[in-house]
Amino acid sequence: MRRVLDRVAAIAHADKGSIFLLDIHGHIEAAILTRQDADPLSHAHLLDTVLDRGLAGWVRQHRQVGWIRDTADDPRWLHLPDQPYVARSALSVPILHGDNLLGLLTLLHSQPDWFEAATIPALEATANHIGLVLDNARLYSTLERYSRALDNELAKGRRMQVNFLPSQLPAAPGWDIAVQFQPARELSGDFYDLFALPGDRLGIAIADVCDKGAGAALFMGLFRSLIRIFSGQTALAGLTLNSPTANAPTTDSPLEAVRLTNDYVARNHGDLVMFATLFFGVLDPATGKLAYVSGGHEPVLILSPTGKIRAELSSTGPIVGALPEAEFDIGRATLAPGETLFGYTDGVPEARAPDGQFLGREVLLNILAGRIGTASELLARVAARTIAHAGGRAQSDDITLVALRRLPSP
Repeated sequence: MRRVLDRVAAIAHADKGSIFLLDIHGHIEAAILTRQDADPLSHAHLLDTVLDRGLAGWVRQHRQVGWIRDTADDPRWLHLPDQPYVARSALSVPILHGDNLLGLLTLLHSQPDWFEAATIPALEATANHIGLVLDNARLYSTLERYSRALDNELAKGRRMQVNFLPSQLPAAPGWDIAVQFQPARELSGDFYDLFALPGDRLGIAIADVCDKGAGAALFMGLFRSLIRIFSGQTALAGLTLNSPTANAPTTDSPLEAVRLTNDYVARNHGDLVMFATLFFGVLDPATGKLAYVSGGHEPVLILSPTGKIRAELSSTGPIVGALPEAEFDIGRATLAPGETLFGYTDGVPEARAPDGQFLGREVLLNILAGRIGTASELLARVAARTIAHAGGRAQSDDITLVALRRLPSP
């Protein structure tokens, strides 16, 4: 801005010049002087006075060109005492963009009748250009401010989402358990949960709430809480557990927990059309027996020690939370020593390469093939290959992985 001012002053053969930038209230937020002048801070005590009672104030009020041929006989000029420089000619134009007054551009000379009428159009054109630049800069600043605020809110939402996930995995003797959660930048509704149940059982949940944003993250917390509550045989909002297993959890409890979760969400929040794909299982670590319900979720896999798929635990019912009184079936499986239960959300097969190609199920199965190793090693391998497939492209969805490996018999 200083270079523009110096250039304009040179073209008009002015002694001095200034640009006052105004805020939305018409107050000076910045003052720019020609290069040969002192630091504007040294004039700070005069700026408000000039803007209120001088030529600058007149231009601010009338929003039109102020042209003073001789300051000695023009009442718009404010004569300040004890000033080393005495201006006799002045030309000031408003810096406008639309209806907004963004500033003032003023040129001075020590001789009267210095500026000509032909100078005014060029000065107005310069002021209009400055106005466009200032408006763009302020728009950019506003967008940056909103962007930072949005990023802060997303970060808060992401922290809330992560806080819903278990901070510590439950211990299960004879089992190697690992999880991975790699959030996308955009807030979404993936979650996993592992929690102890009475009778030395282990609750296992992995889910993906539809949609993106804060709504998905909030419903993620709701689904997670409901599964925990209902698998513990608790009543909520008039929904009472009438299962014959109410007194002690058994491997039949996933069916009742998912059914009640579905009915609660569908009846109380159906107008929001928020549902989830959900796998919920109850594992008996001592025997490896698993009872599960899968509501439209990606198939959870049972892998042999060499990574071969021994079983696919496919859907046993519809997505959860869409329709009340939806029918779900219970599935059963048993993990032998050395086998691994592997669950994931669609952020893995739907990861996109830069050319838009999905990772896909077949590639995922190829990643899983081979010696499993530890549960953590398996998940690290899947996550690394998924991220590599994206080739630097930002994640469009969370990557959520769960693995429970039954340790080989000694």
